[in-house]
Amino acid sequence: MCRARRILLGFTLLAGLMGHDHGGCGGNDGAPTESSCDPRLRWDNFGQDFMTRYCTRCHSSEVHGGERRGAPPDHDFDTHEGVQVDPTHLDIAAAAGPAARNDFMPPYGPLPTLEEREQLGRWLACGAP
Repeated sequence: MCRARRILLGFTLLAGLMGHDHGGCGGNDGAPTESSCDPRLRWDNFGQDFMTRYCTRCHSSEVHGGERRGAPPDHDFDTHEGVQVDPTHLDIAAAAGPAARNDFMPPYGPLPTLEEREQLGRWLACGAP
Protein backbone atom coordinates (compact mmCIF):
# COMPACT_ATOMS: atom_id res chain seq x y z
CA MET A 1 0.00 0.00 0.00
CA CYS A 2 1.46 3.35 -0.95
CA ARG A 3 2.27 5.91 1.74
CA ALA A 4 -0.49 8.32 0.69
CA ARG A 5 -3.11 5.60 0.85
CA ARG A 6 -1.88 4.51 4.31
CA ILE A 7 -2.14 8.10 5.52
CA LEU A 8 -5.66 8.45 4.10
CA LEU A 9 -6.70 5.13 5.63
CA GLY A 10 -5.26 6.17 8.99
CA PHE A 11 -7.09 9.50 8.90
CA THR A 12 -10.36 7.84 7.92
CA LEU A 13 -10.05 5.24 10.67
CA LEU A 14 -9.21 7.91 13.23
CA ALA A 15 -12.17 10.01 12.14
CA GLY A 16 -14.44 6.99 12.49
CA LEU A 17 -13.13 6.17 15.95
CA MET A 18 -13.59 9.77 17.04
CA GLY A 19 -17.15 9.80 15.77
CA HIS A 20 -16.27 12.48 13.22
CA ASP A 21 -19.33 13.91 11.59
CA HIS A 22 -18.84 14.02 7.83
CA GLY A 23 -21.89 16.20 7.44
CA GLY A 24 -25.05 15.22 5.67
CA CYS A 25 -28.04 13.57 7.18
CA GLY A 26 -26.25 10.41 8.27
CA GLY A 27 -24.29 11.84 11.18
CA ASN A 28 -21.47 9.87 12.73
CA ASP A 29 -19.83 6.85 11.14
CA GLY A 30 -18.99 3.48 12.62
CA ALA A 31 -15.96 1.24 12.73
CA PRO A 32 -14.11 -0.69 10.01
CA THR A 33 -15.90 -3.94 9.18
CA GLU A 34 -12.67 -5.92 8.70
CA SER A 35 -14.38 -7.74 5.84
CA SER A 36 -12.49 -10.20 3.66
CA CYS A 37 -12.15 -9.47 -0.03
CA ASP A 38 -14.48 -11.31 -2.39
CA PRO A 39 -12.90 -10.92 -5.85
CA ARG A 40 -16.13 -12.05 -7.54
CA LEU A 41 -17.74 -8.73 -6.59
CA ARG A 42 -16.97 -5.97 -9.06
CA TRP A 43 -18.38 -2.58 -10.10
CA ASP A 44 -20.25 -4.11 -13.04
CA ASN A 45 -21.88 -6.99 -11.13
CA PHE A 46 -22.41 -5.44 -7.70
CA GLY A 47 -21.10 -1.95 -6.96
CA GLN A 48 -22.91 0.08 -9.60
CA ASP A 49 -26.29 -1.45 -8.77
CA PHE A 50 -25.76 -1.01 -5.01
CA MET A 51 -24.77 2.65 -5.43
CA THR A 52 -27.71 3.33 -7.76
CA ARG A 53 -30.27 1.71 -5.46
CA TYR A 54 -29.06 3.12 -2.16
CA CYS A 55 -26.61 6.01 -2.55
CA THR A 56 -26.96 8.16 -5.64
CA ARG A 57 -30.27 9.75 -4.66
CA CYS A 58 -28.00 12.09 -2.60
CA HIS A 59 -24.43 11.15 -3.58
CA SER A 60 -24.41 11.92 -7.31
CA SER A 61 -22.72 14.50 -9.48
CA GLU A 62 -26.17 15.06 -11.01
CA VAL A 63 -27.76 16.02 -7.65
CA HIS A 64 -27.23 19.58 -6.43
CA GLY A 65 -28.13 21.90 -3.56
CA GLY A 66 -30.84 20.83 -1.17
CA GLU A 67 -31.57 17.71 -3.21
CA ARG A 68 -28.28 16.29 -1.85
CA ARG A 69 -29.83 16.35 1.63
CA GLY A 70 -26.54 17.41 3.15
CA ALA A 71 -24.30 14.97 1.25
CA PRO A 72 -20.82 16.52 0.94
CA PRO A 73 -20.07 17.74 -2.58
CA ASP A 74 -16.99 15.52 -2.83
CA HIS A 75 -18.92 12.31 -2.08
CA ASP A 76 -20.36 11.28 -5.45
CA PHE A 77 -20.92 7.58 -6.05
CA ASP A 78 -22.49 7.63 -9.52
CA THR A 79 -19.16 6.64 -11.07
CA HIS A 80 -16.68 3.90 -10.30
CA GLU A 81 -13.98 6.53 -9.89
CA GLY A 82 -16.11 8.42 -7.36
CA VAL A 83 -16.45 5.33 -5.18
CA GLN A 84 -12.74 4.60 -5.35
CA VAL A 85 -11.86 8.03 -3.92
CA ASP A 86 -12.57 6.79 -0.39
CA PRO A 87 -13.86 3.21 -0.11
CA THR A 88 -12.90 3.13 3.58
CA HIS A 89 -15.46 5.84 4.32
CA LEU A 90 -18.15 3.78 2.61
CA ASP A 91 -17.13 0.81 4.76
CA ILE A 92 -17.51 2.69 8.04
CA ALA A 93 -20.79 4.30 6.95
CA ALA A 94 -22.74 1.55 5.17
CA ALA A 95 -21.07 -1.87 5.19
CA ALA A 96 -21.27 -4.86 7.50
CA GLY A 97 -18.67 -7.46 8.35
CA PRO A 98 -17.22 -9.52 11.15
CA ALA A 99 -16.06 -6.51 13.20
CA ALA A 100 -18.90 -4.02 12.68
CA ARG A 101 -22.36 -3.52 11.25
CA ASN A 102 -22.56 0.05 9.95
CA ASP A 103 -25.98 1.29 8.96
CA PHE A 104 -25.56 5.06 9.14
CA MET A 105 -26.10 5.29 5.40
CA PRO A 106 -28.46 5.51 3.81
CA PRO A 107 -30.38 7.34 6.53
CA TYR A 108 -33.79 6.51 5.02
CA GLY A 109 -35.32 3.83 2.80
CA PRO A 110 -35.10 1.91 0.78
CA LEU A 111 -32.35 0.34 2.89
CA PRO A 112 -29.91 -2.43 1.98
CA THR A 113 -30.38 -5.80 3.58
CA LEU A 114 -27.76 -7.17 5.95
CA GLU A 115 -26.60 -9.50 3.17
CA GLU A 116 -26.17 -6.55 0.79
CA ARG A 117 -24.22 -4.63 3.45
CA GLU A 118 -21.97 -7.66 3.94
CA GLN A 119 -21.40 -7.87 0.19
CA LEU A 120 -20.55 -4.16 0.21
CA GLY A 121 -17.95 -4.78 2.90
CA ARG A 122 -16.38 -7.64 0.91
CA TRP A 123 -16.36 -5.56 -2.30
CA LEU A 124 -14.78 -2.59 -0.56
CA ALA A 125 -12.17 -4.86 1.08
CA CYS A 126 -10.93 -5.59 -2.45
CA GLY A 127 -10.59 -1.88 -3.16
CA ALA A 128 -13.96 -1.63 -4.94
CA PRO A 129 -12.75 -3.12 -8.25
